[in-house]
Amino acid sequence: MERIDHALPWSHLGSERHISVFRFGSGERKAYIQASLHADELPGMRTAFELKKRLAELEAQGLLNGVVELVPVANPLGLGQLLQGNHQGRFEAGSGKNFNRDFVELSAPVAAALVESLGDDPHANIRLIRQAMVDHLAALPEASSQLQGMQRVLLSHACTADVVLDLHCDAEAALHMYALPQHWLQWRSLAAHLNVRVGLLAEDSGGSSFDEACSLPWLRLSRLFPEAQIPLACLATTIELGGQADTGRAEAEACAEGILAFLAEQGLIGGEWPKAAQAPCEGMPFEGTELLLAPHPGVVSFLRKPGEWVEAGDEIFEVIDPLADRVSTVCAGTSGVLFAIERLRYAQPGFWLAKVAGREALRHGRLLND
Repeated sequence: MERIDHALPWSHLGSERHISVFRFGSGERKAYIQASLHADELPGMRTAFELKKRLAELEAQGLLNGVVELVPVANPLGLGQLLQGNHQGRFEAGSGKNFNRDFVELSAPVAAALVESLGDDPHANIRLIRQAMVDHLAALPEASSQLQGMQRVLLSHACTADVVLDLHCDAEAALHMYALPQHWLQWRSLAAHLNVRVGLLAEDSGGSSFDEACSLPWLRLSRLFPEAQIPLACLATTIELGGQADTGRAEAEACAEGILAFLAEQGLIGGEWPKAAQAPCEGMPFEGTELLLAPHPGVVSFLRKPGEWVEAGDEIFEVIDPLADRVSTVCAGTSGVLFAIERLRYAQPGFWLAKVAGREALRHGRLLND
């Protein structure tokens, strides 16, 4: 194992923060895994601890057929953002920016650099594109903030990987994942290994989140240069490992083993690995996700649990105003998987309380809710 520590720029006087990358194995192919980019989403960090132990064992046994880079703490900035005991790990406190938005868009600069270089050899094109990505990131002006520097470090490691796993979680949730529709057939096995309840699929959900900053440039380049042989060479996903409280040892061990079994299927790990115990879930259009909000303030009582299939018209939660004795029941407007509910139990204006993934498109344009 090799440990690589990157000092972040613009640290406060008398302090310094680092991104630590743990590199296992060797070879041409590579997987990249990071955890807790939203720093208050800790199930990924707990799973990364189990992955780190297991990868060290596999490396010692000579079973790694490629490189696996692991970043157990992807966001040291957000880890320190505590306000009166409450973790504020989703948005950078100084700027208000979401830690998982506005990663560098790589397709345009790569296209400009390689307009005369891409041909009919897909392997040569992959090497050229990855080198152009690395070169562009290295040539950018010096980062103007810790957040910008952190994002560039993470992307510079991930952009050369064949497989990218960004480990997150939701508030209270069943396991779910986000990916390009073109990659869903390849992701079905991982979904089965992890018992993911739904895959949310979109080519561009808006906001340039980390997984799409890795995978989407390949789709865009393949369309910009239709005569060249450009594979979709970066299989990237965001995996939501349940809810914020799901940091148990058994869950983390199971998630780690499922991820390793998938990497073995991808040829990155040798040895015998079990088949998935569950059938793969359904992939749904991300445009089909319904966000349910409260009609007024009040205490929230949920009537269904994350992971359940609901039909349009099913009661999902009620909002109770004890001053006016008003009770409002909110129902699903679409049939699908109730995959996440809000952790807090007080309804606020403009904040979602439940998410249902359906088969029919309901929304268009920017799909991410910050």
